[in-house]
Amino acid sequence: MMKDDVGGTLPRARRVLILGYGNPGRRDDGLGPALAQRVQEADLPGVRVESGYQLNIEDAAAVAQHELVVFADASRGSEPPFVLRPLEPRTGAMEFTTHSASPEGILGLAHDVFGAETEGFSLAIRGYDFDGFGEGLSDNAELNLNAAVEFLRTSLNREPRITPK
Repeated sequence: MMKDDVGGTLPRARRVLILGYGNPGRRDDGLGPALAQRVQEADLPGVRVESGYQLNIEDAAAVAQHELVVFADASRGSEPPFVLRPLEPRTGAMEFTTHSASPEGILGLAHDVFGAETEGFSLAIRGYDFDGFGEGLSDNAELNLNAAVEFLRTSLNREPRITPK
């Protein structure tokens, strides 16, 4: 498993959810949905992909159906090309607004409400242009997206683990 940097791999899992979120109409804020689209096109075995403008409490039901979830979003301040970090579920009372919920909160709901044991990771892809309106990524964000997609292809395109009986 990798910690807050590029390199290493994600834990092996048979059922993986990639949840990309952000606003493609705000330039690099669309990195999460762009990643989701590219991973979907890669058609990796055992990997389900969803995307949206933001996380919603309803996402907890989808998270609960998987062993591993990667929450992918654009980041203004992370190191390029991306930062992957494990998430701790936020259990108990969840804080959210009508605008969005946190990955830790969604993971916590999946654990609390559905009894899931899903492992969660945040994939923060470095973006640069968040101030303008318009579709399309900046050149540097596109390079970071390519690195993140390649990392996921390499990490997730493996034989599923065999658990001893």
